[in-house]
Amino acid sequence: MVQQVPENINFPAEEEKILQFWSKFNCFQECLKQSKHRPKFTFYDGPPFATGLPHYGHILAGTIKDIVTRYAHQSGFHVDRRFGWDCHGLPVEYEIDKLLGIRGPEDVAKMGIVEYNNQCRAIVMRYSTEWKSTVTRLGRWIDFDNDYKTLYPEFMESVWWVFKQLYDKGLVYRGMKVMPFSTACNTPLSNFESHQNYKDVQDPSIFVTFPLVEDENISLVAWTTTPWTLPSNLALCVNPDMQYVKIKDVVRGKTFILMEARLPALYKLESDYEILERFPGKSLQGKKYRPLFDYFVKWKEHGAFTVLVDNYVKEEEGTGVVHQAPYFGADDYRVCMDFNIIQKDSVPVCPVDASGCFTAEVTDFVGQYVKDADKNIIRMLKEQGRLLVASTFTHSYPFCWRSDTPLIYKAVPSWFVRVEHMVDQLMRNNDLCYWVPEFVREKRFGNWLKDARDWAISRNRYWGTPIPLWVSEDFEEVRLMVFSHVVFY
Repeated sequence: MVQQVPENINFPAEEEKILQFWSKFNCFQECLKQSKHRPKFTFYDGPPFATGLPHYGHILAGTIKDIVTRYAHQSGFHVDRRFGWDCHGLPVEYEIDKLLGIRGPEDVAKMGIVEYNNQCRAIVMRYSTEWKSTVTRLGRWIDFDNDYKTLYPEFMESVWWVFKQLYDKGLVYRGMKVMPFSTACNTPLSNFESHQNYKDVQDPSIFVTFPLVEDENISLVAWTTTPWTLPSNLALCVNPDMQYVKIKDVVRGKTFILMEARLPALYKLESDYEILERFPGKSLQGKKYRPLFDYFVKWKEHGAFTVLVDNYVKEEEGTGVVHQAPYFGADDYRVCMDFNIIQKDSVPVCPVDASGCFTAEVTDFVGQYVKDADKNIIRMLKEQGRLLVASTFTHSYPFCWRSDTPLIYKAVPSWFVRVEHMVDQLMRNNDLCYWVPEFVREKRFGNWLKDARDWAISRNRYWGTPIPLWVSEDFEEVRLMVFSHVVFY
């Protein structure tokens, strides 16, 4: 007898009935059993963190994944559909740091790494029950009993195996690069991670004067939105091919040098200044200036506090004179390296610790968080007569995807996987992939591949898969050793 369909259907109740039917007759397991001799359809279900609850994004992606795997099964394939859990990394450590009040590596050292990792291990599956309930209620067929976890030794060993293949091919190296850095998590992030969370913020916008040594009545004018980097200034940079001017400021009665195209950034009216001289930027190369602070004056011996030239300086913003703090900016680092202001083996001028606070070298601001120190640095510049203009500037700025705190850019030693040399090959392989929707191939993913940089894989953290390298203190000797409960590579 056919059951009559009621006029008003309670869809949630009907869905529950279907779930009960599937559970009673083990429908998913029966389908796997019946299809085990079919061709295998490989599907990777990206693992979520079980330290957080499922949200709309997970539900949407999970529904799409379920459609793909069900279609594959109904098209004659065997589909395992194993679930996985991402158990390592920043999300877990950040939760533990908040729970235990840990503020940096010193606190972890006091607790001990073993105990710290035990605390991390204790919470990794905190919400696994909620996850299983939500995924099941969605109607997804998932194998939770045969799941994988990134903390399983066999999984970590597979990561080590991959690392060894990369290392043996010469694709792994240690380098110093300016990278996005999370002061809340005390670790560098990859470029991919740093692009996950941008926000419009209001930062300081200041114009600062740098008097020339040859004539202190003439000053170069530089603009910055990161006053906290000024104590680490080692050079100034101008564009060699653009036209610069020496002007007389009618109101202030002082003489300044900046790019002619950027005069409107500093003056609303042409009557506010008088042009005394025009010249190409390259004529400024090598000129010495008086540093803002004396924290790193010894670097004069290495050619610091000199005007350098490079075409990366543009006419779209600022004054055409860019202040160089080589350990807090990628272009700054490259330019200062090109002109031998710094070398690869130089002691870094990086007076900021992993928590984003000034270290003892910067005596006037020691212990202050860099973003908080901005206002104090601006005040000191004003007292010294080096501040020309101070205002604010709204722009898009990267935040840590985990802690939702502002990132800084900081030079840190790290292990990298070479990527840049194979970008063309990656682009060709991308063209062979079938994308849905198709425009992602050329746009979002294609653009990301085109600008791919060497991948920073090391993190200054504790709860994760260790990099299997043993090194001497001076890093002259490096040994790769991969252990397994089965094999020694």
